[in-house]
Amino acid sequence: MLQVFPYHILQNFSQKVFLAIGFSEKDATLATKVLLKADLRGIDSHGIARLSGYVRLWEAKRLNANPKVEKVYETPSTATMDGDAGVGLVVAPQAMQVAIEKAKNCGTGWVSVKNSNHFGIAGYHAMMALEEDMIGIALTNASPIVAPTYSIDKLLGTNPIAVAIPALLEPAFVADFATTTAANGKFEILERKGEDAPWGWLQDETGQITTDTQARKKGGALLPLGSDYEHGSHKGYCLGAIVDIFSAVFSGANYASWVPPFVSYLPMPENPVGEGIGHFFGAIRVDAFRPAEDFKKHMDNWINTFRNAKAVEGKKVIIPGDPERFYEAERMEDGIPLMNAVVEDLNKLAEKLGVEKLT
Repeated sequence: MLQVFPYHILQNFSQKVFLAIGFSEKDATLATKVLLKADLRGIDSHGIARLSGYVRLWEAKRLNANPKVEKVYETPSTATMDGDAGVGLVVAPQAMQVAIEKAKNCGTGWVSVKNSNHFGIAGYHAMMALEEDMIGIALTNASPIVAPTYSIDKLLGTNPIAVAIPALLEPAFVADFATTTAANGKFEILERKGEDAPWGWLQDETGQITTDTQARKKGGALLPLGSDYEHGSHKGYCLGAIVDIFSAVFSGANYASWVPPFVSYLPMPENPVGEGIGHFFGAIRVDAFRPAEDFKKHMDNWINTFRNAKAVEGKKVIIPGDPERFYEAERMEDGIPLMNAVVEDLNKLAEKLGVEKLT
């Protein structure tokens, strides 16, 4: 069963929760905006359903409610930033803004981040660049729950990639995807519903593909994009590895099996090789290559060419970002649906923190 809430109700609730654990007004507002962008865009696994997870990280003293985010290394077009154990919902937009400012001066800007936490949907941060006629890129590594091709060891996260590209009259191209066959949050949704996973999403503790969502808790692992070698899992493995290296080896964050788990009840990895979770951001001025209007006109042409491609019967070719854009318009108007289990979890959180419940 689902309950539907207007955006402003969830916005007010989330802000009060963040304030209750010590966030500043500014950071609570920003964190809420980034968090709920996931719900608006139909990525329910990364939205308000994760709010209690952030609170538990704070309770475990793994999340700093008042981080001092600062540059620790810099060149004219690059920077490395220390997130001071802040929530990625706050750290990441600051880092992306630095990349944008550097791109204004140099044509491109690149920023790596260490000592951060989960940053919500990658697409939010990439889309920040669109307002400046720039291409935005956002990557992050994540808890090691993914096995490389031919392995039973969990060494990678779902490690998403987001790229946002401006157009002139058409909506922007926005690709935002995990480098696994399915994002971890989708397994959480299936577990709440008591449903099995589709074939090819995960493997059991012996490395055999299974549909049992409980396999994750029994030593199993998520599979890279492609599922198995015959279907190209080695390519998904490579993508996830690239994200891990760019996010952590550049910045000095943890990588591979040393990336801290998002859930607070799991122990922190021993002998860490870095600090916290890592992110990587890029901003590219399109007018560093050709006049911005020319570029955007041709992006319109590219988008329309693909959108009008002859489709198989009963289907329609879509542009990356189309489904999320439709969701956002619909949910801002009609409200955001939440599963009963999520509402119950949020109401327990409200009771604990002395915040007014949703229902």
